[in-house]
Amino acid sequence: MKRNSWLELGVGIFMLAGILGLVFLGLRVSGLGVGVPNDTFTLTANFANIGGLRPQAKVTMSGVRVGKVTDIQLDPKWFDAKVTMELDSEYDGKLSDDTTAAILTSGLLGEQYVGLTVGGAPDMLHDGDVIHDTQQALVLEELIQQFVSNLAK
Repeated sequence: MKRNSWLELGVGIFMLAGILGLVFLGLRVSGLGVGVPNDTFTLTANFANIGGLRPQAKVTMSGVRVGKVTDIQLDPKWFDAKVTMELDSEYDGKLSDDTTAAILTSGLLGEQYVGLTVGGAPDMLHDGDVIHDTQQALVLEELIQQFVSNLAK
Protein backbone atom coordinates (compact mmCIF):
# COMPACT_ATOMS: atom_id res chain seq x y z
CA MET A 1 0.00 0.00 0.00
CA LYS A 2 2.85 2.37 0.80
CA ARG A 3 4.45 1.86 -2.63
CA ASN A 4 1.16 2.64 -4.36
CA SER A 5 0.77 6.00 -2.58
CA TRP A 6 4.37 6.97 -3.48
CA LEU A 7 3.67 6.05 -7.10
CA GLU A 8 0.52 8.16 -7.14
CA LEU A 9 2.39 11.09 -5.59
CA GLY A 10 5.16 10.78 -8.20
CA VAL A 11 2.65 10.68 -11.06
CA GLY A 12 0.83 13.70 -9.61
CA ILE A 13 4.07 15.72 -9.37
CA PHE A 14 5.01 14.69 -12.89
CA MET A 15 1.60 15.79 -14.23
CA LEU A 16 1.81 19.11 -12.36
CA ALA A 17 5.29 19.76 -13.77
CA GLY A 18 4.03 18.94 -17.28
CA ILE A 19 1.07 21.32 -16.98
CA LEU A 20 3.28 24.12 -15.61
CA GLY A 21 5.71 23.52 -18.49
CA LEU A 22 2.91 23.81 -21.07
CA VAL A 23 1.64 27.03 -19.48
CA PHE A 24 5.18 28.47 -19.47
CA LEU A 25 5.74 27.57 -23.13
CA GLY A 26 2.34 28.94 -24.10
CA LEU A 27 3.11 32.27 -22.46
CA ARG A 28 6.57 32.45 -24.08
CA VAL A 29 5.20 31.71 -27.55
CA SER A 30 2.40 34.26 -27.16
CA GLY A 31 4.96 36.96 -26.30
CA LEU A 32 3.51 37.82 -22.90
CA GLY A 33 7.02 37.97 -21.49
CA VAL A 34 7.36 35.23 -18.89
CA GLY A 35 10.95 34.74 -17.81
CA VAL A 36 13.88 37.09 -17.47
CA PRO A 37 12.86 40.55 -18.75
CA ASN A 38 15.13 42.02 -21.39
CA ASP A 39 16.29 45.61 -21.27
CA THR A 40 14.51 47.58 -23.96
CA PHE A 41 14.39 51.00 -25.52
CA THR A 42 11.41 52.74 -27.09
CA LEU A 43 10.90 54.08 -30.61
CA THR A 44 7.76 55.57 -32.14
CA ALA A 45 6.55 55.86 -35.71
CA ASN A 46 3.49 57.46 -37.33
CA PHE A 47 1.57 55.55 -40.01
CA ALA A 48 -1.29 56.76 -42.24
CA ASN A 49 -2.93 53.31 -42.02
CA ILE A 50 -2.01 50.46 -39.68
CA GLY A 51 -4.50 47.93 -41.04
CA GLY A 52 -4.89 45.14 -38.48
CA LEU A 53 -1.74 45.86 -36.46
CA ARG A 54 -2.27 45.17 -32.76
CA PRO A 55 -0.30 45.71 -29.56
CA GLN A 56 2.07 42.79 -28.85
CA ALA A 57 2.73 42.41 -32.60
CA LYS A 58 6.34 41.58 -33.37
CA VAL A 59 8.93 44.03 -34.69
CA THR A 60 11.50 42.47 -37.01
CA MET A 61 14.68 43.31 -38.89
CA SER A 62 15.65 41.00 -41.76
CA GLY A 63 13.07 38.51 -40.49
CA VAL A 64 14.54 38.35 -36.98
CA ARG A 65 12.37 39.45 -34.06
CA VAL A 66 13.96 42.45 -32.33
CA GLY A 67 11.03 43.78 -30.32
CA LYS A 68 7.29 44.24 -30.05
CA VAL A 69 4.58 46.86 -30.48
CA THR A 70 3.53 48.15 -27.07
CA ASP A 71 0.97 50.86 -27.83
CA ILE A 72 -1.09 52.27 -30.69
CA GLN A 73 -2.78 55.67 -30.40
CA LEU A 74 -4.29 58.26 -32.69
CA ASP A 75 -2.05 61.32 -33.02
CA PRO A 76 -4.41 64.24 -32.23
CA LYS A 77 -2.37 66.71 -34.29
CA TRP A 78 -1.97 64.82 -37.59
CA PHE A 79 -4.67 62.12 -37.17
CA ASP A 80 -2.16 59.39 -37.94
CA ALA A 81 -1.66 56.21 -35.97
CA LYS A 82 1.22 56.61 -33.50
CA VAL A 83 2.85 53.21 -32.94
CA THR A 84 5.13 52.75 -29.94
CA MET A 85 7.66 49.91 -30.14
CA GLU A 86 9.99 48.38 -27.58
CA LEU A 87 13.21 47.05 -29.08
CA ASP A 88 15.94 45.00 -27.41
CA SER A 89 18.53 47.28 -25.81
CA GLU A 90 21.35 45.73 -27.85
CA TYR A 91 20.08 47.76 -30.85
CA ASP A 92 20.05 51.10 -29.00
CA GLY A 93 22.35 53.42 -30.91
CA LYS A 94 22.86 50.92 -33.75
CA LEU A 95 19.90 51.83 -35.98
CA SER A 96 20.57 54.72 -38.33
CA ASP A 97 18.43 57.85 -38.30
CA ASP A 98 16.99 56.99 -41.74
CA THR A 99 15.66 53.58 -40.70
CA THR A 100 12.37 52.70 -42.42
CA ALA A 101 9.40 51.13 -40.62
CA ALA A 102 6.81 49.27 -42.71
CA ILE A 103 3.71 47.36 -41.68
CA LEU A 104 3.98 43.94 -43.27
CA THR A 105 1.78 40.86 -43.36
CA SER A 106 3.02 37.33 -42.84
CA GLY A 107 1.34 35.33 -45.59
CA LEU A 108 -1.67 36.43 -47.60
CA LEU A 109 -4.08 36.83 -44.70
CA GLY A 110 -1.70 36.41 -41.75
CA GLU A 111 -0.87 38.62 -38.81
CA GLN A 112 0.54 42.07 -39.36
CA TYR A 113 3.83 43.19 -37.86
CA VAL A 114 6.37 46.03 -38.15
CA GLY A 115 9.43 45.44 -40.31
CA LEU A 116 12.45 47.71 -39.89
CA THR A 117 14.97 48.37 -42.65
CA VAL A 118 18.19 50.08 -41.61
CA GLY A 119 19.49 52.93 -43.73
CA GLY A 120 22.98 54.35 -44.03
CA ALA A 121 22.89 57.69 -42.23
CA PRO A 122 25.70 58.43 -39.75
CA ASP A 123 23.30 59.58 -37.00
CA MET A 124 21.75 56.85 -34.85
CA LEU A 125 18.35 56.36 -33.16
CA HIS A 126 18.20 56.27 -29.37
CA ASP A 127 15.55 55.74 -26.71
CA GLY A 128 12.47 57.92 -27.34
CA ASP A 129 13.34 58.83 -30.94
CA VAL A 130 10.87 58.83 -33.84
CA ILE A 131 11.17 56.90 -37.09
CA HIS A 132 10.07 59.36 -39.77
CA ASP A 133 10.21 57.14 -42.88
CA THR A 134 7.21 54.81 -42.70
CA GLN A 135 5.14 52.71 -45.09
CA GLN A 136 1.50 52.08 -44.27
CA ALA A 137 -0.18 48.70 -44.22
CA LEU A 138 -1.30 47.08 -47.44
CA VAL A 139 -5.02 46.50 -46.91
CA LEU A 140 -6.46 43.68 -49.00
CA GLU A 141 -9.94 45.23 -49.15
CA GLU A 142 -8.53 48.46 -50.66
CA LEU A 143 -6.63 46.47 -53.30
CA ILE A 144 -9.78 44.57 -54.28
CA GLN A 145 -11.74 47.83 -54.45
CA GLN A 146 -9.11 49.40 -56.74
CA PHE A 147 -9.08 46.32 -58.95
CA VAL A 148 -12.88 46.28 -59.30
CA SER A 149 -13.03 50.02 -60.00
CA ASN A 150 -10.33 49.66 -62.68
CA LEU A 151 -12.32 46.83 -64.30
CA ALA A 152 -15.41 49.07 -64.39
CA LYS A 153 -13.52 51.74 -66.34
